[in-house]
Amino acid sequence: QVQLVESGGGLVQPGGSLRLSCAASGRIFSIYSMGWYRQAPGKQRELVAAITSGGSTNYADSVKGRFTISRDNAKNTVYLQMNSLKPEDTAVYYCNADLRRGGDYLRGDYWGQGTQVTVSS
Repeated sequence: QVQLVESGGGLVQPGGSLRLSCAASGRIFSIYSMGWYRQAPGKQRELVAAITSGGSTNYADSVKGRFTISRDNAKNTVYLQMNSLKPEDTAVYYCNADLRRGGDYLRGDYWGQGTQVTVSS
């Protein structure tokens, strides 16, 4: 059983910062890319940022220069540092991992349960 558990969401004022964390646990053989997606009410889920095992990153245009994704491969954990937050960043943020399980070595996409980020004064 593989689980992704997110933490760090909450309420913050415009211009503020939050740091999200997501730890993968269970029988894991290898993690390829990890990333963060978000879904606002009435909108489709969208990619926010992603990072490969080698450290290459990809960001949505709307967050470039404000958000930073990083990962600790030894801890199977990915982080999202969010600065200069705007009301339009309000959404449920989901962690994603493309990984190969231990045991049967099946590769697939795994998702966390989501964490709410609300940017409001």
